[in-house]
Amino acid sequence: MKKRYRLKAPAKILIAVILAASAVLIITNIPKETYTNADFGIADYISETDRDGDGLDDQSDILEGAREYIKTKPIYMSKYYSGGYPDDGYGVCTDVVAQALKNAGYDLMELVSADIERHPAAYDPDVGDKNIDFRRVRNLLVYFRRTAKELTTDVYDISEWQGGDIVVFEGHIGIVSDKRNKNGVPLLIHHGSETQKEYEQDRLEARKDEIVAHFRIS
Repeated sequence: MKKRYRLKAPAKILIAVILAASAVLIITNIPKETYTNADFGIADYISETDRDGDGLDDQSDILEGAREYIKTKPIYMSKYYSGGYPDDGYGVCTDVVAQALKNAGYDLMELVSADIERHPAAYDPDVGDKNIDFRRVRNLLVYFRRTAKELTTDVYDISEWQGGDIVVFEGHIGIVSDKRNKNGVPLLIHHGSETQKEYEQDRLEARKDEIVAHFRIS
């Protein structure tokens, strides 16, 4: 006759906690349903510009570049690089935008530096190092206001938001996704903290009151 073992109360509690935690993990990892422009009768925006001549319009190129960059799963850390662009797997929010635009043929490091040289009064006094100027949100806000098309900041004006757009928050910046939530508000491709696990998130609606500007490159 086999001997039966009974778990003591502490062991039972421990197992219950583990099972509960596993259930929560499974639930939180189930992706929420996302939608596309077509689900809301919105036409996809196709840029007439192909800056890098790769056969893909700029708007699509920027979105593709953002996705390619986040596939590398960069680790959030603010560091200085003598070459401007991070090359060691680390990055911050501005690097998502810089890499996305670089994929379309826009070198933000050179573009921002040149604009600062031409119009220094438009920027804060603390500029002059091309390796870091383009990685500061405040400088990108000035640059895009000078060079890009500025659009609505109302996230519920959903037809005015397209994947590949740039959105600036208070102290943060990201790329607008072509995926939308149930309300039609786009998801956000961004990198905002050391604890962030997913880089394409339903955050635009939740942070609507923090939005400072919304841009389209071409």
